[in-house]
Amino acid sequence: MLIGEVAERSGISARMLRHYDSIGLVSPTGRTQGGYRRYSEEDVRRLFHVEGLRSLGLSLRDIADVLTDLSFSPAAMVEQLVARTRDRLAREEELLRRLGRVRATEPAEWSDVLRTIGLMRGLDAGDPSARQRVALSLSGEGDRDAVPLAEAALKESDPNVAGALDWALARTGDGAVPVLAEALDSPIAARRHRALAALVKIGSPDASAVLADAFRHPDPVVRGRATLVRASRGAADTVPALVALVVEGRDDVEAADALGGLASRHGLADEIAGAIAGALAGATGAVRRRLASALADVPGPRAEAMLAGLVDDPDRGVAVTASFLVRARRSDG
Repeated sequence: MLIGEVAERSGISARMLRHYDSIGLVSPTGRTQGGYRRYSEEDVRRLFHVEGLRSLGLSLRDIADVLTDLSFSPAAMVEQLVARTRDRLAREEELLRRLGRVRATEPAEWSDVLRTIGLMRGLDAGDPSARQRVALSLSGEGDRDAVPLAEAALKESDPNVAGALDWALARTGDGAVPVLAEALDSPIAARRHRALAALVKIGSPDASAVLADAFRHPDPVVRGRATLVRASRGAADTVPALVALVVEGRDDVEAADALGGLASRHGLADEIAGAIAGALAGATGAVRRRLASALADVPGPRAEAMLAGLVDDPDRGVAVTASFLVRARRSDG
């Protein structure tokens, strides 16, 4: 077949066929009676072989090596292609993320776009002190910086920079809250915990509402902080979780304070005393001491009776704690 016929049947342009010929990748090896160069069946097979390899992402130089190297390993080349494709997808995903951050700022002019790009570059600087300076230099201009700041905060590992980013986020208002709320469900623990810290720092009603809704979260760190926030809003359904925090010894002081607040301000003293009594039944050692301490701010006769019963507890720490609290109650009364 002549070049025009090959182009028509294969869908490969004549220009590309001539390029293949010029670099020696696929050249017509036959001749017509009139002296015109003609593609043999073997040439056409080689041409489709080349196109097949191109569809896998190989460069023309790679294809030439594949076709000339008899020791070529298809498996090795496929592994290289997989690695290249992953790298390309990672670059494209990063570009997509950057474009999303720019779009989220709702730019009205190109100067807004360029400012956001400059901010993102500054927040991506390799030097932690440079990232911190960028975060501290922001003037808190509402939602415009919220999404880039949130994304930077979610991936920050340096504690000083993270603190500066959380401070900057708190000054932008609630624009970052949706991004941070989504990050609470990230499969990456560090990202979840950074989102948690930022939401706590923002501390607005919207941020607190997101945290309050996460009190059944599977991540114990998120769940514990969310429980405390929900309890501060007077939610009675947090009592079992607060007692569990006291038992675990994680955020136990804050949990005990929250129990006291729910008991005194929301009429849950009996329910809380009952929950603590249930936990005491199977507890030993330091757990019993923490549970006894948690009764400190729980008013009412049931809590008083429990403390009186703990004065003679075989664990000296529990007995001392209970005795001190009983005396404190009597002096306050």
